[in-house]
Amino acid sequence: MEVPTTKVPEVRDITRMERIGAHSHIRGLGLDDALEARQVSQGMVGQKKARRAAGIITKMIKDGKIAGRAVLLAGQPGTGKTAIAMGIAQSLGPDTPFTAMSGSEIFSLEMGKTEALTQAFRKSIGVRIKEESEIIEGEVVEVQVDRPATGTGAKVGKLTLKTTEMETIYDLGTKMIESVTKEKVQAGDVITIDKATGKISRLGRSFTRARDYDAMGPQTKFVQCPEGELQKRKEVVHTVSLHEIDVINSRTQGFLALFSGDTGEIKTEVREQINTKVAEWREEGKADIVPGVLFVDEVHMLDIECFSFLNRALESDMAPLLIMATNRGITKIRGTNYKSPHGLPIDLLDRLLIISTSPYEEKDLEQILKIRCEEEDVEMSEDALTVLTKIAQETSLRYAIHLITSSNLCCRKRKGTEVDVEDIKKVYSLFFDQGRSTQFLREYQQEFMFNEEELTPSMDIS
Repeated sequence: MEVPTTKVPEVRDITRMERIGAHSHIRGLGLDDALEARQVSQGMVGQKKARRAAGIITKMIKDGKIAGRAVLLAGQPGTGKTAIAMGIAQSLGPDTPFTAMSGSEIFSLEMGKTEALTQAFRKSIGVRIKEESEIIEGEVVEVQVDRPATGTGAKVGKLTLKTTEMETIYDLGTKMIESVTKEKVQAGDVITIDKATGKISRLGRSFTRARDYDAMGPQTKFVQCPEGELQKRKEVVHTVSLHEIDVINSRTQGFLALFSGDTGEIKTEVREQINTKVAEWREEGKADIVPGVLFVDEVHMLDIECFSFLNRALESDMAPLLIMATNRGITKIRGTNYKSPHGLPIDLLDRLLIISTSPYEEKDLEQILKIRCEEEDVEMSEDALTVLTKIAQETSLRYAIHLITSSNLCCRKRKGTEVDVEDIKKVYSLFFDQGRSTQFLREYQQEFMFNEEELTPSMDIS
């Protein structure tokens, strides 16, 4: 008789550490079911056209139709390019690999530029490996462990399990008795036993024992008594990146190499063998390729050699989606004397879907600042928020966001509960923005070293 196959949810024991960062308030792209951008949703504000375009890209990634292509987020500083990339990452969920890096990172690593980019590419490609194992799942009716009267010799035990349709008694060996004792299995628990390893997992208490809730405590989880056969097939799915497989196979210490930090350069022969093996797994149905996303911020920092590599790498049959961001206009391509839009070669620009971001309006700036106040747990009065929005308009959004935490410190210093206009004024006078700093240099440049250099027109902020 064929054993039925059931899907058993994967249990995640890792607790993610959350901290407040520049984009920690982003929860997604803030789109509705028709991929239309809401004005304010999931931490995203404004930039409706750019967010809608990013939503279409996200849909194509989920459908597996855009691997090996590239997207460029282009716009002025502080217009939400990185926020949109983070929104895409959040929308894709934890199962789609997402790697973020800055264009300048590859020059600080102790390896070649193309090797650093290759590793980044392979970190962004997941391999979903499927395994099947047999399990016994049921509600514990009785646990009986007999100890020899003499006090010496092996323990013997019996475990009675039931489902809604059947009940069976299993004889327990010494190791299984130890596992049952260690897991503190008792009557009324719903457990699973992996037949291959003998590992016992407690899923919770049966609903039939709900009347004993007061004796259990609030942390007790109640589950239904399993249905059908006691023996089932469980399909376990592991998702690893190609880079992790590379590291494990290129080091003598195996998977422990993942924890050593410095991976170094990996030989081409190792990667070719892994590609061949993964291709075999795909044909046999043991594994699926999950093309993810590689996000390169400040992409204009890459040089002409890196751009040539990207052109070639995007043509590979196992390439992720490449998302790039830049705030440059027409500027020199690094490593050449030629100027080009966004500092990228024309042949690479031809391959890109370009999403443009535009400056925020006043109401958008106010809404973003309000979200940041909530994220940083800062109470701010309406008047103070209006003043801060005005500052953001005249200087920059980033500068205004920096003032939130510092103004809150001033508020706490005077034992206030809400940041008011005076607190904003105080920190505004303490910390200069770019424009006032440039003005200060103009007035006192004779007092500084190397003052014979004139300010260039691009530095003229006033």
